[in-house]
Amino acid sequence: MESTVLGEEKATQRSYAMPLWYKVLIGIVALIAAATCIPAVTQAPHAPGIDDFFPDAFFGEGTLFQFNRLTLVRVVAGITLCLVFWLGARSVKLMPGRGQVLLEMAAEFVRNGISVAMLGEGRGRRWAAFIGVVFFGVLFMNIQGIIPGMNIAASSVMAVPIVFAIIAYVSFVGAGIKQYGFFHFFKSQLFPKGLPWPIYFLITPIEFFSTFIVRPATLAIRLLCNMISGHLLLALTYFGTSNLLIAAGMKQTGALLTGAGAVAATLFEIFVAVLQAYIFAMLTAVYIKLSVEEH
Repeated sequence: MESTVLGEEKATQRSYAMPLWYKVLIGIVALIAAATCIPAVTQAPHAPGIDDFFPDAFFGEGTLFQFNRLTLVRVVAGITLCLVFWLGARSVKLMPGRGQVLLEMAAEFVRNGISVAMLGEGRGRRWAAFIGVVFFGVLFMNIQGIIPGMNIAASSVMAVPIVFAIIAYVSFVGAGIKQYGFFHFFKSQLFPKGLPWPIYFLITPIEFFSTFIVRPATLAIRLLCNMISGHLLLALTYFGTSNLLIAAGMKQTGALLTGAGAVAATLFEIFVAVLQAYIFAMLTAVYIKLSVEEH
């Protein structure tokens, strides 16, 4: 009886063992903290400005292989995304641990809350993986703005939003062509049924501009502007807090307010990062739906 109890206790301890992904995450955070703590206490506060979005190149300046801080942020975001899902998927269990539960909840949210909700059961499940790539790709690029050592969203310059917008553009145009064929798809988009033919001289240019130019442009611009404003807001609150702490006298008490503002801005930036990823994925699904359903 006693050996059975001991065996159950050991099994319980093993079931609550720290997962590998958690250890890796803690290690990454520790490395970032070690790399940034010395500059944080030895250098003057950095004033936010437009130069944040045009950093100096580490190497390859003026070539196709130019590598700067923002490029590094994109690489880190991509590697982190792949690493998180690789570690979560390589040891899938029937009785999932906490990490697997979180990943399954996130995947289920994208599949049911975005893809299936917009495209229907059958088509939504077929597109769920693609919508998941869009959602998590945008999210991991956005969330870099609050990561110590990164401090700027990879999507705060046009390169990242335009790439995702092109991916969405190709997906909804390709889906429509696959569904109806090349000529029938463009006819359904540019010449809505049931209108007197003279109206098409007005409607067709508007439909072309709205469908094939405005959709990808607004996807990219919306994401870009939100990430730029989020970075400037965060940088301004942290810069103000640092300056007030350095200043003498009563100014230091003002740092309590700007410090609280920095915390609030960080939480708000997390919300915006998730919201913009959700909106981008949702609109991608909506555009696919509009392409495969005649109107």
